[in-house]
Amino acid sequence: MSTTSQKHRDFVAEPMGDKHVTALSGIGGVLGKKLEEQGFDKAYVVLGQFLVLRKDDELFTEWLKDTCGANSKQAFSCYTCLKEWCDSFL
Repeated sequence: MSTTSQKHRDFVAEPMGDKHVTALSGIGGVLGKKLEEQGFDKAYVVLGQFLVLRKDDELFTEWLKDTCGANSKQAFSCYTCLKEWCDSFL
């Protein structure tokens, strides 16, 4: 059984707007800082990369692991958050 966090449910419930990268499920303060250092300071910038990678789970999770050191669980959580958001808003 797969459950989502409150953070995930909050994120996918509304338009993304100008939310900080740490609003994404799976991205906390440490990973958020690493992403910011790479130029990914907003959730919509990470969404852009997600779309460039064609919403592919393997490509995106590997990119996130390589970019900020996310573990598999964190990367998959972020992937599912963005995928669900896209399914609702794109």
